[in-house]
Amino acid sequence: MTELPEAFISQLHKLGLDSLPDALSGGTPVVSLRLNPAKAVTAGMLPFEVGEQVPWCPAGHYLPERPRFTADPLLHQGAYYVQEASSMFHSHVVGSLSKNSSAPLRLLDACAAPGGKTTAAISALPEGSLVVANEFVPSRAAVLRENIIKWSYPSCVVTRGDTASFGRLKECFDIIIADVPCSGEGMMRKDAEAVAQWSPSLVAECAGRQWEIVTNLWPALKPGGAMVYSTCTFNRSENEDIVERIISEFGAESVEIPVDPAWGIAGGISTDAFCYRFMPDRLKGEGLFVAVLRKSGAPRADKDSKTKRQKSKPSPLLSQASSWINPNIRENFEIYADGDRINAFPAIHMDMLKRIKKETDVIHEGVVLASVKGKDLIPSHSLALSPITAPNAFPEAELTRDEAIAYLSGEAVTLPDGAPRGFIILTYSSLPLGFVKNIGRRSNNLYPAPWRIRSNFKN
Repeated sequence: MTELPEAFISQLHKLGLDSLPDALSGGTPVVSLRLNPAKAVTAGMLPFEVGEQVPWCPAGHYLPERPRFTADPLLHQGAYYVQEASSMFHSHVVGSLSKNSSAPLRLLDACAAPGGKTTAAISALPEGSLVVANEFVPSRAAVLRENIIKWSYPSCVVTRGDTASFGRLKECFDIIIADVPCSGEGMMRKDAEAVAQWSPSLVAECAGRQWEIVTNLWPALKPGGAMVYSTCTFNRSENEDIVERIISEFGAESVEIPVDPAWGIAGGISTDAFCYRFMPDRLKGEGLFVAVLRKSGAPRADKDSKTKRQKSKPSPLLSQASSWINPNIRENFEIYADGDRINAFPAIHMDMLKRIKKETDVIHEGVVLASVKGKDLIPSHSLALSPITAPNAFPEAELTRDEAIAYLSGEAVTLPDGAPRGFIILTYSSLPLGFVKNIGRRSNNLYPAPWRIRSNFKN
């Protein structure tokens, strides 16, 4: 049993949430994951038991117990993302907002780490949409970058910095997700720190920060665009009060998102705005609040990028890196050097990328094809996992589970007899895992050192 603060319990009773304290103090958190549809992974491919589908997310599944996810190579391949079930609602929201659009959209996830809502949004957007994922805290931004690379969506940019920088990108985004830092009341049954840190003063402090973030981001939203405002807390100060302030001060329209009553999602408290409250006494998930606000004005479509392709003869290294991209889609990408890296980025979004790089600190963009070492190219892990890689660009070698875990741990991998020298993509369950360089008697492990798992799960 978790002992909740008396002031918090009193707050819930005043809101009419009388059964929530028992659910938070004595309930058991559920475990869930969301499959990556771009990698054609099914629940039957997973090495552990998978339960029922999450009602508001067809790609989401509950698990009867928590397995050792780190011991599953499929996790590291981006085949699925371990995500709290309530948070998967963002996929449903983005899908509802974009269902009538066949053209690519631009979405900003402004407080994105560790990446669950970003990857959920990616799977719900029209093909080719641009996604920008931002995080303020450097260590969390690094985790966000890792998860985005593993999810392997080529039209994605990861930035690191304050949301104020996006206010200078006037009317750029069709959808902005503002999953703002909050007092964390909705996480109390799974996070003891959320209980220990809670206080009325923290709630007030968070509400002030949330309004600052909203005001930073609102100018970046297009007329007719939608802001998805969310928290993982229960009080009105951080939820309905902020929503009503957006409506009154910015002239925003409250947007209704279709939900099935059987899902158990509650409405807002003492408000006419459309709000969606996830409470663990009503459904299988943790606490979440979501509201969608539409900016006034007529929607407008983006113009295709006018960036001109480089007419001069590309360098041999650029030509070599370009040859690693599937020839059927190669013309859709700009290939360019960025310091000691060679990147590929969708051509239609290049103008927007330049604007983003002017105003923010970009730490990942598109697909990193390779790093330059003198006169040589070292293909990147981003390329290994990417769907844009040419099918026959590199030879492949399938690994067993134990071999895959050894590789992910940074160990040398024994390749099959007759394996060619040079760079080889290792696979597991027929999905790419990463590169090695075969130099004859041994192979050099090229899995990114910061991502290597620290424990041995072979037994």
